[in-house]
Amino acid sequence: MQKEKTERIKYLVDVLNRAARAYYAEDREIMSNYEYDALYEELEALERETGVVLADSPTVTVGFESVEELPRERHDSPMLSLGKTKSREELRDWMQGNPAVLSWKLDGLTVVLTYDDGKLAKAVTRGNGEIGEVITNNARTFKNLPLSIPFSGRLILRGEAVIGYADFERINAQIGDAEAKYKNPRNLCSGSVRQLNNEITAKRNVQFYAFLLVSADGMEFGNSRMAQFDFLAEQGFQVVEHYLVTPDNILETVGLFEKKIETNDIPSDGLVLTYENIAYGQSLGRTAKFPRHSIAFKWADEVRETVLREVEWSASRTGLINPVAIFEPVELEGTTVSRASVHNLSIVRALRLGIGDRITVYKANMIIPQIAENLTGSDTLEIPERCPVCGGGTQIRQVGEVQTLYCVNADCPAKQIKAFALFVSRDAMNIEGLSEATLEKLVDLGLVKEYADLFRLKEHRERIAQMEGFGEKSCGNLLDSIEKARDTTLPRLIYALGIANIGAANAKMICRAFDYDLDRMRRAEVEELSAVDGVGQVIAASFAEYMRDPEKSRLLDNLLTELRIRDPKTAEDGRTLEGLSFVITGSLNRFGNRNELKEQIEQRGGKVTGSVTGRTTCLINNDPDSSSSKNRTAKELGIPILSEDAFLLQYKIPAGEDEAG
Repeated sequence: MQKEKTERIKYLVDVLNRAARAYYAEDREIMSNYEYDALYEELEALERETGVVLADSPTVTVGFESVEELPRERHDSPMLSLGKTKSREELRDWMQGNPAVLSWKLDGLTVVLTYDDGKLAKAVTRGNGEIGEVITNNARTFKNLPLSIPFSGRLILRGEAVIGYADFERINAQIGDAEAKYKNPRNLCSGSVRQLNNEITAKRNVQFYAFLLVSADGMEFGNSRMAQFDFLAEQGFQVVEHYLVTPDNILETVGLFEKKIETNDIPSDGLVLTYENIAYGQSLGRTAKFPRHSIAFKWADEVRETVLREVEWSASRTGLINPVAIFEPVELEGTTVSRASVHNLSIVRALRLGIGDRITVYKANMIIPQIAENLTGSDTLEIPERCPVCGGGTQIRQVGEVQTLYCVNADCPAKQIKAFALFVSRDAMNIEGLSEATLEKLVDLGLVKEYADLFRLKEHRERIAQMEGFGEKSCGNLLDSIEKARDTTLPRLIYALGIANIGAANAKMICRAFDYDLDRMRRAEVEELSAVDGVGQVIAASFAEYMRDPEKSRLLDNLLTELRIRDPKTAEDGRTLEGLSFVITGSLNRFGNRNELKEQIEQRGGKVTGSVTGRTTCLINNDPDSSSSKNRTAKELGIPILSEDAFLLQYKIPAGEDEAG
C-alpha cells in the first residue's frame, strides 16, 4: 500500500503543478478551482499519512539562500568507479549464472544523501570518490526529491542528479551567446548542482534518481537488491528504471533499453549490472580500482569509415578559432552526418589530421558526432596563420595541456558581429530587427563601428531604408526598437558588453552587490568583486580587466551618452505593497510577460497568487469585461478589476521597470 500511495503523491504533485503552470503562465484552466482544491487536500492528507513530501510539492516552499563556498567532506567509504565492457556476451558471462539487476547508468552527477528522523540532513557530491562537496541547500530544490520520508532511522543512499534533454535545450535557448551555451546536459547539471546560490539550482529543473541504498538502520532486505529498490520507491524516491535479469533474458533486456535511448529524455551513457544477492556481491570483494559486485555496460559505438575533405576554421567573438572536420556523409545511429567538431589544436595534432585522410567517426553517447581514429595519419593539415574572416594574424595559445588558435586582430569582423549580436540580444539590450545578417551589412557600410553607433543609426535612415531587405517601414520599426532600447537597466548593460565569463545572472549579482553604482563597479578590485556571492576569482578578474582597459572604457563612456539607465530602487522604504495580494491574468502591454510584473510586485513586498479570493487586493486584467473565471469570481466578491495602466498608476510603479529589463 505504501508504494501505491507514494505513486499517487507523485501523480498529484505532477497534475497540480501542471494545473498551476497552465493557470499562472498560460492563462488557461485544465481543471476547476473545486477540482484543484480537492486534489490539493488529497495530497496534503497523503503527505501526512505517508510522511513523503517531495521538493516540488505545491504544499511546500523551499527557501533560497547563498553560501560563501561549498564545504568539503570525506565519504565514509570510497566511491569507486565500475569495471566496464562493451560486449553483451561478456556482460552475460560476468553473471556466472546468477540473477542480477540491470538498470540505466545515468549521465549526471552522483550525489550521496543522508536522512535523519525522516528529514533530508545532508547531500554530498561524489567529488573525487573520497572527498565531495556538501550541496544540501541545492539538493532541497531538486524537482522530485523527497524532503521528508516515512523512514525514521538514518538512511543513506546514492543517486544521480540529472537534467533532461528538454530542459537542457530550453536553458540553452535562453542564452544568446553561442559560446556561453552548455555543451551537454551533464556539464549543465554539474554546474547547477554546485551553485553557491540554490535559487539558480531551482530554476534548472534538476531531477534525482536513486540507484543504490547504502544503509538503512535496522532494515533487512533478504539480501535482495530488488527489495532495496522497492523500499526506496516506497520512501518517495524516483529510482532508476531497473529489471531483474538472468543469463537467459539479459540480452533481450539490454535490447529493451537500447530501443528507449532515442526517446529517453534523461541522459544515459550505458547500463549497470549488479548482483541481485547483496551478500554474494559483497563477498567478491574488489580490485584496486573496482568493486566486483557490479559492472558497467557501455554501448558499442557504431563506427563508420569516411574521408576527411576539409577542416573549416570558425571564428568567434572572443577570437577563438574552432576547427570543424568536414567529411564525406555517412549514416550513423539512423541519421546522416558530415561534420564533427575537433574542439582544439591539441586534438587536431593528436589525430594527425590531413585532407584526404581516411578517418572513422562515431556518435558519442549515440548523439554527438566525433572522430574516433585517423587511419591514414598524414599529419599534413596546415594550421591557419591568418584568420579565415579578417585575414589578420593568428596565435597559438596554451593553457595547461590544451592548445587553441586565436585571431589577434582586435577589429576582426567575426569578433565584432558576434559581439554586436550579443549586445542586441533579448537578455541584453533587446533590440529587435538586428539579425547577424543585418549587423554585417551595417558594419560593412561603416555605419556601425562601436556599440554607441547603434543608437546613432537614425542619422543614416535613408541609407538603411535602401539596404537589401529593408524599406521605409522596416527601417522605421528598427529605429523605433533602438529608441525603446535606450531605456534600459544596469544588469542588461553589463551583460550586453560581452565581458568574458559574465552571463546575465552574474551581471545581476554584481549590480546588486554594488547597489547599482556603475562608477563603484568600474573602480572595484578583483578581491572586492570575488567576494560577491556567486562571483569567483575568474569572473572577478574578467570584469576588472575589462573595466581597466582604456579602449573599452572609452567605448563604454561613448555608449553611456546614448542610454538612459533606470534606477532599480522603488520608493524610499522599497516596500510599498507590503501586505497586499494581487492576481494577474490576460496579456500585458507594458511588460514582456506576467513574470516581469510579478517580480515588480514582489520586490515591493506584495504577493501574487493564482486564485481570486476574498483576500485579493485587486485583479489585474486589461480586459475587464472578459467572462473568464477570474473576472467572474472578482465581481462576485467585489474585488476591483484594474487594467495594467490603472494598476501601475494607482500603485506608482514605473512601467516595465525590472532588473532584466
